[in-house]
Amino acid sequence: MTTEPESFPRRHARTQRFTLGAPRSFTVAPDGSRVAFLRSASGTDRANALWVLDPTSGEERLAADPHALLGGAEEHLPPEERARRERSREGGSGIVGYATDAAVELASFALSGRLFTAELRAGTARELPVATPVIDPRPSPDGRHVAYVARGALRVTGAESGDDRALAEPEAEGVSYGLAEFIAAEEMGRTRGFWWGPDSDRLLVARVDDTPVQRWWISDPAHPDRDPHHVPYPAAGTPNADVRLFVIGLDGTRTEVGWDRRRYPYLARVHWSAAGAPLLLAQARDQRSQVYLAVDPESGRTRMVHADEDRTWLELFPGVPCWSPSGQLVRIADEGGARVLAVGERPLTGAQLHVRAVLDVSGEDVLISASAGAEAAEPETGEVHVYRVNELGVERVSAVPGVHSAVRAGDTAVLVSATLDRPGSRAQVLRDGKPAATVTSYAEDPGLSPRVTLTLGGARRVPCAVLMPTDYHGDTSLPVLLDPYGGPHGQRVVAAHNAHLTSQWFADQGFAVVVADGRGTPGHSPTWEKSVKDELAAVVLQDQVDALHALAADFPLDLGRVAIRGWSFGGYLAALAALRRPDVFHAAVVGAPVTDLRLYDTHYQERYLGDPNERPEVYRRNSLIDDAGLVDAAEPHRPMMIIHGLADDNVVVAHSLRLSSALLSAGRPHEVLPLSGVTHMTPQESVAENLLLLQVDFLKRSLGIEG
Repeated sequence: MTTEPESFPRRHARTQRFTLGAPRSFTVAPDGSRVAFLRSASGTDRANALWVLDPTSGEERLAADPHALLGGAEEHLPPEERARRERSREGGSGIVGYATDAAVELASFALSGRLFTAELRAGTARELPVATPVIDPRPSPDGRHVAYVARGALRVTGAESGDDRALAEPEAEGVSYGLAEFIAAEEMGRTRGFWWGPDSDRLLVARVDDTPVQRWWISDPAHPDRDPHHVPYPAAGTPNADVRLFVIGLDGTRTEVGWDRRRYPYLARVHWSAAGAPLLLAQARDQRSQVYLAVDPESGRTRMVHADEDRTWLELFPGVPCWSPSGQLVRIADEGGARVLAVGERPLTGAQLHVRAVLDVSGEDVLISASAGAEAAEPETGEVHVYRVNELGVERVSAVPGVHSAVRAGDTAVLVSATLDRPGSRAQVLRDGKPAATVTSYAEDPGLSPRVTLTLGGARRVPCAVLMPTDYHGDTSLPVLLDPYGGPHGQRVVAAHNAHLTSQWFADQGFAVVVADGRGTPGHSPTWEKSVKDELAAVVLQDQVDALHALAADFPLDLGRVAIRGWSFGGYLAALAALRRPDVFHAAVVGAPVTDLRLYDTHYQERYLGDPNERPEVYRRNSLIDDAGLVDAAEPHRPMMIIHGLADDNVVVAHSLRLSSALLSAGRPHEVLPLSGVTHMTPQESVAENLLLLQVDFLKRSLGIEG
């Protein structure tokens, strides 16, 4: 008896998009003797363990095994940890994050709300008896203490003595110390709320008061006996949390850091190193001005180091601001139509590079990730590379076409590379720029190779990926499926194999699949990204239409049978397409869409459309619905499948329910697929598998495709 091979949707779901078993979260010791990282035991194992690699010998050692540390018991996550993982889109289990001391000798992490440490040289791990549930434990730079958050209090314990005590406790309901508020974690990329000083004697600690934030309730209709989940949600135009910052010493001293919080309420970044005073990046609510502030830890007073202004908005970037070892401010800025790296007041890059992140700063250079800029000699569609930059020039570290990133300390780096011709990613350890070892990956081979062409479509040269069925060799035009994200911070056209697996699977069901990164998506130029200001809907939709029509001149696309699918912003875009351009699009799969833009959060939505209280018409024309029903819906009606997780606390299910009500009121037939207990991530294996199958069935029915 032969066993049928598992379907791609099943394997894709079980392996969490073929990411399980791949090494990640690298930390390099300053002396280059150790590289710590996380990895699960196989391509279907969700539980990550902590590993250490010796770059000289290439030997890997297990430093902490979650199964052993929990004695085989099932992991139970406290609500605060579940929320943190939802914000970071973390679908794994076991050790999903860790922090180390400055020497990368001691690591700390939480399991089931309990605190564990691992001696990375010795390879031993143990539990510390402390208050629970433990959230975000972090060793002091000298490795003598571990700070963590439990029930809204910032606490500290000795790494050896176990002298556990509270440094700051919440004064009232809705107050917490040491955690990032919803907006910081969801939209600013700031996932933490406390930072050790370089001398290990005090910390910078964020105090968050959620009291001003409106309360939403996320219920589970499938289980009416369960209490709703209480979520402080700052929707556009409503109050944010009140965020303050304190210097708190291990001796109990406490000093508030002062800045103009009324003018700059967003605490976007915090940096504290031995190279200079604590450094803050505080941003105005309209995100068109921000200040870099140096903090006097003794008095809490701040002085302005630099200020930025932009008529549209100011973007936030990973790795900056920070100090160079010589005490110069390192930042990324939009200057002269380009996104540049600046050290001090001097830009070190120009229009040839579009800088994305600062990866490391040393006395000799700055390590960055960047894509080709507006004035690059040749377009590198979908590529992201690692570069060394200093006053003498720019040197590319990553050699082959693909998507690359890196972690570095001293002369040792880990270069993580994904390419079109190889599944997954490869993590290579470099010593003085030369390959020294490769970190083993246990990720499964997808058994599917994207037949993808990366190209530029239309007069605007929109980056596009076109995927044809694996067995297609004819000249017959194929029904078309657009598969975009299409919005800010969501680049989909990338030169990486696994990024196109789902699109290829849809292609193999008989579609020509088109992925287009129009204006508003990252990786092109500041002007490109900021073109959506005030006209989010019209701009992103027009670029999808233009790219589709331009590609039809070179690919066998049947423009009489065109569908579109998307999730989150992509779901919003899919619904826009079906409602506003039914002359182009004939069916849409609308996943977790933002429909009434007033219901999405402050930092994201106000960046693009302003304050809805001051500009209601801007919100109306960019929304799918408003209080009166559908906005700008055209004839004829097109089939639409709406999918939404009922437990989603980011794009709440109210978006889809209101869209469905508006469609019903307008007499427009549609299908609704509610997902009980599912959040914005849809990590459940059976749900993720069947979602793909149901979408294909809907698309074939809607476009009249047999089989």
